[in-house]
Amino acid sequence: MKLLRYGPAGQEKPGVLDEQGQVRDLSDHVRDFAGDGVSLEALNTLRALDLSQLPLVAEPGRIGACLASVPNFYCIGLNYAKHAAETGMAEPAEPIVFNKATSALSGPNDPVIIPRGAEKADWEVELGVVIGKEALYVSEADALDHVAGYCVINDMSERSFQIERGGQWVKGKSAPTFGPTGPWLVTADEVLDPQNLRVSLMLNGETVQDETTDDMIFTVAQIISHMSQFMKLVPGDIIATGTPSGVGMGMKPQRFLKPGDVMELTIDGLGTQRQETVAAE
Repeated sequence: MKLLRYGPAGQEKPGVLDEQGQVRDLSDHVRDFAGDGVSLEALNTLRALDLSQLPLVAEPGRIGACLASVPNFYCIGLNYAKHAAETGMAEPAEPIVFNKATSALSGPNDPVIIPRGAEKADWEVELGVVIGKEALYVSEADALDHVAGYCVINDMSERSFQIERGGQWVKGKSAPTFGPTGPWLVTADEVLDPQNLRVSLMLNGETVQDETTDDMIFTVAQIISHMSQFMKLVPGDIIATGTPSGVGMGMKPQRFLKPGDVMELTIDGLGTQRQETVAAE
């Protein structure tokens, strides 16, 4: 299934794409896509529905983030070999885990706001993993059994906040609109191999990131298993699994976003995002 949320910000309704690519309203069957609403049990209930009998949404309008909210917004740093190389950093021995503020979550086509004081706003297309079943001390072999689905994420970063200021990376990752997510939550049964997906980002029509998830240092299964040794992952948690090479920080000379820039992100089978950057008021 390709699940989505449509409507004005703060008033989104849950929907699903039918076989013809049309949006069908799921409001009578699920309150929203968040927490237990994206548990494996909840998704199995939705699979039993006859989509052709659901109300057709002729003009869905704006598409919101595919999740209404998230208990935790986790990220994995330096997880593509070529990206680690472009930064001049050694490949990590185990996954680098950090957080984004959950308030960074935004729609896939909403404007990205460059925050006040920003100097080095950067783009990062990433494969997002949504947890559908509690995961604690799970093995790598069982890890993917805990996945509800996958989505596109732009793990927006303000490098001066992230690297040049004190403290942890979260400060450079968490501005409002720094977590465009969607357009769809694609259930795990539609993604045969999360390590064989093409991930790309165009900036003002120029392809700057283009790689496959095969370049990941740690696979999705390894990430989930590793994280579950230290914390309990719960339904609705989202994990951004790292970005490939081609970020502005890694370019020579470095290149960063300015108001009016347009980013277009695509992952095989998971849809496309498009954001224009604007300056904070």
